Amino acid sequence: MNDDEPLAVSCLDDEEAGTDEAARATAARPRIEEPDAAPAKEAVAGCASDETAPEREPKDIWAWLLYGAILAGLGLVYYYNISGVGRRVIGLLGEHRTLSLLIYPSALWVVMGLALITFRTIVWMFYRPFPSASFAAAPPLTVVIPAYNEGAMVLTAIRSVAQANYPRDRLEILVIDDGSRDDTWRYICEAAAAYPGLVTALRHERNRGKRAALALGFERARGDILVTLDSDSVIEPDALLAIAGPFHDRRIGAVAGKVLVYNRRGLIPRMLHVRFILSFDLLRSVESAYRNVFCCPGALTGLRASAVRGVLGRWKKQRFLGSECTFGEDRALTNYLLEAGYDTVYQRSAVVRTVVPQVYSKLCKMFIRWDRSYVREELRFARIVWKRPLRTRFIALYDRCVTNLRFPIQYASLILLLDLVGHQPHVLVRMLAGTALVSLVNMVYYLRSERSFDFFYGVFYTYFYLFTLFWIFPYALLTVRARSWLTR
Repeated sequence: MNDDEPLAVSCLDDEEAGTDEAARATAARPRIEEPDAAPAKEAVAGCASDETAPEREPKDIWAWLLYGAILAGLGLVYYYNISGVGRRVIGLLGEHRTLSLLIYPSALWVVMGLALITFRTIVWMFYRPFPSASFAAAPPLTVVIPAYNEGAMVLTAIRSVAQANYPRDRLEILVIDDGSRDDTWRYICEAAAAYPGLVTALRHERNRGKRAALALGFERARGDILVTLDSDSVIEPDALLAIAGPFHDRRIGAVAGKVLVYNRRGLIPRMLHVRFILSFDLLRSVESAYRNVFCCPGALTGLRASAVRGVLGRWKKQRFLGSECTFGEDRALTNYLLEAGYDTVYQRSAVVRTVVPQVYSKLCKMFIRWDRSYVREELRFARIVWKRPLRTRFIALYDRCVTNLRFPIQYASLILLLDLVGHQPHVLVRMLAGTALVSLVNMVYYLRSERSFDFFYGVFYTYFYLFTLFWIFPYALLTVRARSWLTR
């Protein structure tokens, strides 16, 4: 066997595997019809409704009160930036004319940013989930779970899928041990024995990386829909039906699930839980409105199998600046699907809870990995965006422009701030107060999703990031060609 080919072994012997495959092949199950050419809008089997309209949520007085608070908070932010910051900037220009090269672009960015925040808020307020697939007509679906040194947690992840509300004759679970050096394989085999005919255990004899493990699962899968699930993540019972729902529209190639924190104990996990709701739920709700979710997360994403097969070869062999791409496989696959002409959307009702770092060092490693893939895939999307529909192209370009300009402007402003604090210490107090105001407004968004005093952890995270995580993006940018997973 060629050493470049993935070697996989199964817990089942050949006879059992053959019997299982034959039984599944003869099972009567509705299938998703695939288009012969480019994606086109059409209802297909396996969905609850012929309508494309999202589900309506019940009227909630609390929600509308929060919407009012958000709009009022945005008004305060506008006032603070125009009255407080604006006057201070004019004063600085009078004292230091050379600062105009920084201040004028920064002022323009602030105006554009406020416009983007307003747009996002309005779109987010009217976001509704897609209808879930019905149990009776659910399409064939394969869940692919790659695992490496996960231990007992992988069994918890598998059980959450095996016990999910989905027809057993239309569900397949493929679990790939990517050369683990602990007892992960034992737990995978235990799951295969506990759920015969449902769970298939596969194994790489040596570690090849998450992308290779996912590729093996995609190649072996028989479902019309592929669902990726991280081995340290647990889905809610109705997540599979929910994530299958949007695929009645043939233009949709990927559906992102809602990611929450599984281990919500300790300061860092609680801060990340708030951040996940703001980053993943709020932003992806908005991106879904123009059908261009930039990253469908590996923790829980539904994929159209035929679309994945069309880009699988290029995705497996992706290189960047001459270096093999070993992480950021979820964002990369999303980009390949967007490039192929498919839309990507968000399904709030498909919920997964994932384990997050509990200590600072592991948190930094996770963010470094994420930011490296962010840089790489943002550069790729700068080319892909011109292939998107006109409305999507315009919104995405504006969004990416404002979002990415924040990096040079914020770091330049930080240098200016350090200089000003040396001469006028009270400037630091004003900056911290302004940060608190913006952070509190953001927390009102969080309260719309979850009524919890944990929103205070979101305020704390703002300062935590400002003082302890500010260095991560520049470092990731300078080491963008690195291949190390950092946690392996």
